[in-house]
Amino acid sequence: MQTSARNLIPGTVKSLNIGMVAAEVVIETATGTEIVSVITKESAERMGLKPGSEVKAMIKATSVMVVTD
Repeated sequence: MQTSARNLIPGTVKSLNIGMVAAEVVIETATGTEIVSVITKESAERMGLKPGSEVKAMIKATSVMVVTD
């Protein structure tokens, strides 16, 4: 697989909550940070995701905002 995204973060599926249409995937990185993604139920099933699956979080954003108090 090739992608233009530069932010590929390896991790492990910590939990997976599959609903009627969407699935919430919690990915734990090597540092213990959790990344949460909502994908379609169909995608989660097609990829065979389950707790313990090794995955990469691909982050592609056109803008990231930083806010301080």
